[in-house]
Amino acid sequence: MTGGIVQKNSDNFRRRRLSKRGGHRLMSEINVTPFVDVMLVLLIIFMVAAPLLTVGVEIELPKTTAKALPSEKEQPLTLSITKEKDLFLQDNRVIFSDLIPKLKKIAEQRNDKRIFIRADGENTYSTIMEIMGALNNANFNNISLVTESGGISY
Repeated sequence: MTGGIVQKNSDNFRRRRLSKRGGHRLMSEINVTPFVDVMLVLLIIFMVAAPLLTVGVEIELPKTTAKALPSEKEQPLTLSITKEKDLFLQDNRVIFSDLIPKLKKIAEQRNDKRIFIRADGENTYSTIMEIMGALNNANFNNISLVTESGGISY
């Protein structure tokens, strides 16, 4: 006993506290802070990148309650009509007089004769029908009109 302080089994206490690996005690808790940090960074990246992934012509589609069509093997052929009545075949601008010859060439190379029409909601019925008639003359008989979901249900 030195100086009035009693030390009992201080070596045993130290041995119990420390493990065999590097002199530190094993932690039984998982540190999730780095995981949360990585997830928040990924969330911000996806929030910024998501609007950039919508590629194509800017069109205000009409809304409907119809369900989406199943996906296909080939990339669908899309004709977009802006509110200024400009035509875009896929992403390439096309003049109405050149539309039929281009579509006939495309029809020879494709198995699927389906074409999707993405028309701005401000277009008139007669404009859409005129273009659908031209598509029918080019042997594209399977015409699908693209809309956005969330319309009024009657």
